[in-house]
Amino acid sequence: MTPASRTDTKPAAKQGVTTTPTDTKPSATTQPGTTAPPADTTLRRGANPAKADTSPIAAPTLEQIKKNRRQTVDRDNRTIIREQDRRVIVKTGKTVVIRSDENRRLDRFAGENVTRTRGRNGSEITIIQRDGDRRIYSETDRDGRLVRRWRRGGDGREVTIIDNRRRDSFGRAIAIGLGVGIGALIVRSALDVPPPRVIIPREKYVVEYESATDDDLYEAFSAPPIERVHRPYSLDEVRSTHSLREHMRRVDLNDINFEFGAWDIEEPEQRKLDRVARAMIRVLDANPDEVFLIEGHADRVGDEVDNLTLSDRRAEAVAEILTQEFDIPPENLTTQGYGEQYPKVDTDGASRLNRRVAVRRITPLLSTGGPDGDRDGRDRDRDRDRDRDRDRDRDRDRDDRESDRDRR
Repeated sequence: MTPASRTDTKPAAKQGVTTTPTDTKPSATTQPGTTAPPADTTLRRGANPAKADTSPIAAPTLEQIKKNRRQTVDRDNRTIIREQDRRVIVKTGKTVVIRSDENRRLDRFAGENVTRTRGRNGSEITIIQRDGDRRIYSETDRDGRLVRRWRRGGDGREVTIIDNRRRDSFGRAIAIGLGVGIGALIVRSALDVPPPRVIIPREKYVVEYESATDDDLYEAFSAPPIERVHRPYSLDEVRSTHSLREHMRRVDLNDINFEFGAWDIEEPEQRKLDRVARAMIRVLDANPDEVFLIEGHADRVGDEVDNLTLSDRRAEAVAEILTQEFDIPPENLTTQGYGEQYPKVDTDGASRLNRRVAVRRITPLLSTGGPDGDRDGRDRDRDRDRDRDRDRDRDRDRDDRESDRDRR
């Protein structure tokens, strides 16, 4: 049997795990990190008091997933492929991207403490009840695309964790479902952002998990961007723009092995995630609203669409294990699959190193990335006013120079 045919027949995850897209192209060097507080050698059990029954369920095979896909073409000639678990794959030219329904993963760990409400334009809000009268709200649009995720305390105070709303040129949020299809939303999220200048050692910038210490992992997850970020970005913009993600350090989980054509993680592999979970917990203890992006990848053997969904499901598999086994709150995780787009090893053949998952903290890149949910809007207004004043002063100086030249 050839490797390509195995890609089509390999059974899927033992727990029905699904995943989402992100890219992880290797990069070089990184910036000095923050001083790590003492490491807690025991994991914080019970961070998610309302765990669901996460016993294994019948998982589809890749062949079944392919059989149940629905394919359409939108008015801009983009191919839209929908999978049964509300994954959406968009093909336009040479670009192929994937998005998954972020609320499915939250639902799985909410148990009986979850309610859902329907909003306008087909949106859905999932509400998870936590201890102490705390609630997590996660809003998705009619295509399952995450719009916003926030936390409400017992005192009624709300803190935005992720704001993924589209914004107009003045930074104002645009209502859900207005005039842009899922294909356009996904494709237009990619930005032309110059890559950062990396001046730190490569081993600090791209951390190899198998050889890293606990403090190395903490430093990678707590360090600031290696270069100044000029504005806050939506989650879709971060997930779609490789050069933007490269502003944050990355941890490559290169000793978590995935079989060819599969996304399940066997129990011995699951136990290897304890150290990355400990590092995340240290960061979350300082700020419970941090966001970690889990990026899935595939090798180049087989069909690119199949590899994209495999990579997305690998990322989601890691996210589910981090929550189920190590109590990382699911709302602090987001996932993305990048298929064969960012290989770690430049080969067209089967490669275990290319079938991998990576993790990075992305909070500093996100809109409303801090405890003050209105802060980014004020900063955006301030920056826009400053840029406008600068342009006006520059035009005035140019006019003055031209007037002086005419008088001479």
